[in-house]
Amino acid sequence: MEIVVNSLNELPWFLAHMATAIALTLFYVVIYMWVTPHAEIKLIRENNMAASLAFAGSLVGFCLPLASAITNSISLVDVAVWGVVALLVQIVIFYLVRLPIPKISERIEKGEMASGLWLGSASLAGGLLNAASMTN
Repeated sequence: MEIVVNSLNELPWFLAHMATAIALTLFYVVIYMWVTPHAEIKLIRENNMAASLAFAGSLVGFCLPLASAITNSISLVDVAVWGVVALLVQIVIFYLVRLPIPKISERIEKGEMASGLWLGSASLAGGLLNAASMTN
């Protein structure tokens, strides 16, 4: 019983970290959709698999370093700062991915799977590297 009580003592910290993570993720989604020329949600609603792959890779690519930030941070402010860093890294990745394929958004809008997979995979790879770089 003591173990359960001790665990529940950490519940406020869990809730604080979860709320911070959800807020940062929603902020990321809004900023990412504002930066990209294609309308992710509209395209996903239209069953555009390329848009879904690209957006899913980007979202996971953001959440991986955010999880690392939560694990390695000393405060909620620290989590927020590193969450913003993760956001910026994903935006940079989007622009870097456009270098070899300048019209990637138009291709995703047309449902070209290769473009969606390329963007999603690059976002995921960048997120993995970002998360690994956030360790103490």
